[in-house]
Amino acid sequence: MESHKTEAAPLDLASPPRRGLLERLFKLSLHGTTVRTELIAGLTTFITMAYIIFVNPNIMADAGIDHGAAFVATCIAAALGCLLMGLYANWPVGLAPGMGLNAFFTYTVVGTMGYSWQTALGAVFISGVLFMVLTLSRVREWLLNSIPVSLRHAMGAGVGLFLGVIGLKTSGIIVASSATLIKLGSLHQAGPLLSALCFLMIAVLSYHRVFGAILISIVTVTLIGWGLGIVQYGGVFSLPPSLAPTWMAMDIAGVFNVSMISVVLAFLFVHMFDTAGTLMGVAQRAGLVQADGRIDNLSRALKADSASSVFGAMVGVPPVTSYVESAAGVAAGGRTGLTAVTVGLLFIAAMFFAPLAGMIPAYATAGALIYVAMLMMSGMAHINWDDATDSIPAIVTAIMMPLTFSVADGIALGFITYVALKAGTGKWKEISLSLWVLCVIFIAKFVFL
Repeated sequence: MESHKTEAAPLDLASPPRRGLLERLFKLSLHGTTVRTELIAGLTTFITMAYIIFVNPNIMADAGIDHGAAFVATCIAAALGCLLMGLYANWPVGLAPGMGLNAFFTYTVVGTMGYSWQTALGAVFISGVLFMVLTLSRVREWLLNSIPVSLRHAMGAGVGLFLGVIGLKTSGIIVASSATLIKLGSLHQAGPLLSALCFLMIAVLSYHRVFGAILISIVTVTLIGWGLGIVQYGGVFSLPPSLAPTWMAMDIAGVFNVSMISVVLAFLFVHMFDTAGTLMGVAQRAGLVQADGRIDNLSRALKADSASSVFGAMVGVPPVTSYVESAAGVAAGGRTGLTAVTVGLLFIAAMFFAPLAGMIPAYATAGALIYVAMLMMSGMAHINWDDATDSIPAIVTAIMMPLTFSVADGIALGFITYVALKAGTGKWKEISLSLWVLCVIFIAKFVFL
């Protein structure tokens, strides 16, 4: 029989097809997504968090910062944070100046404590640098693990309460009273009524999962105010205002004051725990958690977040942090950093809407503040109410933030209460070394300052 030789297939010497730039940068196919999906997810995230463009400049203006510069600084800081998160960490997370942290900046550090906004920016810068140092070392994990879970949740809830009081005060729903400290404001005025309407609209629309509920409500209430003649039309588009008033205006030397220790620690703790919680939640939704529990690029995401705060202080905003609203973009299919980059580019485009931002009245943004405050209160559900040595310090932390009008004082009093109750009930093993150190620092602050 004749043997038949099988002819070998010719070698294909052609180079493999080149992957597109976006595919190489973000590994879209590996994450099971497409450019179109990522762009839609980015637009979704931007619309859900775009309210910060209007809210943050109003809060910063109360600290004495030029409104136009604060608007541009907000857009730039958010854009930088989003681009860094997308390009470096490849996470679908949007960043912007943190709600609650901006209120602490204006109404406590500047308003109550009497520091200049430049010194407050210096504190933001120092806390951002400390966050970066902690992120680059093992100290971050040690500190995160050593702070009791109940106090972590109480901090977020307390910031929410603080934010809610500010929203109620700004809107005129509550006013000062010499007899009772505070009382219900006049509901015959347009401001309190429109604030309440804005809050209720957001709550109802959010319940029905309406896309961009907060933004829709703010714009609607502003249009109602315009129709009533209490809002002046100032245009929609213009070149961005100058950033000069806030660019590198931070006073770092002014931070080296004993009384500023608690301020820096408050910025650091609230930012760190808020970021950790947000990133963990988004990672779960985006499928970034591996079977062994490891989270893809978590270290890079934390570095991007902490670096964003440092850059934010340079342009003139409170700590920049990851936004839980990013979950909306993830729900729309966002899985990679292209989602975050899209959000960043939209924040850059938003700089050309300064006249529109200037038209948004305080009572419209106050409604949004009150609603966000309610969401932040949900952390109290995770506190162990069966153990008074856990629940009482958590309550002290959350309640004392709005009552003292200071996030820093609320944290300090909560930590001192926790250590005192655990020590007094013989639960010494539940007090970590870092808690002892922080307790001594906070007690020294109250005694000597």
